[in-house]
Amino acid sequence: MAAAIEGTSSAQTLPDLVRRRLRTDVGRRIRQERRWSRVSLAAGVVIVAAFIVLAAFPFLFGFHNPDVPHLSQSLEPPSLAHPFGTDPLGRDILTRVVYASRVDLVFAFIGTYAPLLIGVLVGAVVGYLGGVSDAIAMRLVDVVLAFPMIVLVLAFVTVFGPGLTGAYVGVIIVGWSVYARLSRGEMLRLREQQFMLAAKTLGYSRRRIILRHGIPNLLTPNLVFSMSDMVLNILLLAALSYFGLGVQPPASEWGELIAYGQPYLQTAWWVATMPGVAVIIAGVGFSLIGDGLADRLGQDFKLAV
Repeated sequence: MAAAIEGTSSAQTLPDLVRRRLRTDVGRRIRQERRWSRVSLAAGVVIVAAFIVLAAFPFLFGFHNPDVPHLSQSLEPPSLAHPFGTDPLGRDILTRVVYASRVDLVFAFIGTYAPLLIGVLVGAVVGYLGGVSDAIAMRLVDVVLAFPMIVLVLAFVTVFGPGLTGAYVGVIIVGWSVYARLSRGEMLRLREQQFMLAAKTLGYSRRRIILRHGIPNLLTPNLVFSMSDMVLNILLLAALSYFGLGVQPPASEWGELIAYGQPYLQTAWWVATMPGVAVIIAGVGFSLIGDGLADRLGQDFKLAV
């Protein structure tokens, strides 16, 4: 009788021990992921904030007039006086990179969040209404996404001529489609939720339901994706400027600086390499922010750029 009781007790406690061990392992893994997300988010914010502060207030850090030549200091390698070295005209490359970040960061923000606003609004409306408007909007999105983004942007640059105008117009006209598709898919799920059905039952207008209850719940996935889009827009402008279709000299831009230093790669590698390093660091910063936001906001996807 005692053996039977002991066997029953062991049979009951073993699953409890297994469940307790599993809960401990899961809790440890969740804490590790949260700790990494905090570190990732903090590191990304520090990197991006440093770029923004330097771009907004370069004079506070001793960076003045990036276009003044000093021929006696031509093609000096990186040193304490010139951490990024100098170019063929003796201009400090770090100063030029800092001033060029103004153009790239502004283009990244406008080229990302102007399409985001348009795409979220369109996706929310057609996703909630459905029917003919949804079908037409999604076919238009399919047409836009069927073409490589760079090809469409180049078409607008051809129309408006080299410079930022064609790049801005092209990015905004093309970029909204991705956010519209993402928002429409989320809205299809949200409109079946209890709080949305309750708002409809209470007699709220469609505009109020979409703007007050729908769109706030669409912002989280769109904001996470926007960090990846920021990196893509920086690379897009750098590519356009590299081929002479973006920012025109004497204005400074990271892609233009890389193109300017290309003929000197074998004799003065730093002229083209240092602006490229700036592009990489900025991209890593935005990617870390997106990765951290995805973890903190409970998203089930990560950014990979």
